[in-house]
Amino acid sequence: MGGPPPSDEVKYVVLRAVGGEVGSTAALAPKLGPLGLSPKKIGEDIQKGTMDWKGLPITVKLTIVNRQATVSVIPSASSLVLKALNEPPRDRKKVKNIKHDGNITLDQVIDIARIMSERSMARTLAGTVKEILGTANSVGCTVNGMSPKDMQAAITDGEMIIPDA
Repeated sequence: MGGPPPSDEVKYVVLRAVGGEVGSTAALAPKLGPLGLSPKKIGEDIQKGTMDWKGLPITVKLTIVNRQATVSVIPSASSLVLKALNEPPRDRKKVKNIKHDGNITLDQVIDIARIMSERSMARTLAGTVKEILGTANSVGCTVNGMSPKDMQAAITDGEMIIPDA
């Protein structure tokens, strides 16, 4: 076994976590042990860094320098759509198979698309908006009271214009 990594080296660890909850140390240990970090302490750091996303599954990026970890959240499209629905936090152990049948506005979808645009494969913002509408469809919510599929068709047919700026 080698020692801990050199002090000036930057390491990145990307993992999935539930916002606002301490992750299981058993899942963190194999990733953080070789870097000389305590999984319990990092689990608490992840909990503090993800309090805005309470109860939502998110991707967390740990940037490790000098055996100090900083937590940054990489939101997925589904996490952003669920956050836009403003549902109350639920107990994951008791409430299962929840139906997200809320309604979000097209402006919220466009804002989510702007956040996701750097990770999207679409060339235009309209393409990214259609990706987010697909996510909204799979989550089960409506957009402006319409089905997300109908809205995607309207954007494709040119009936609905998405601003590029």
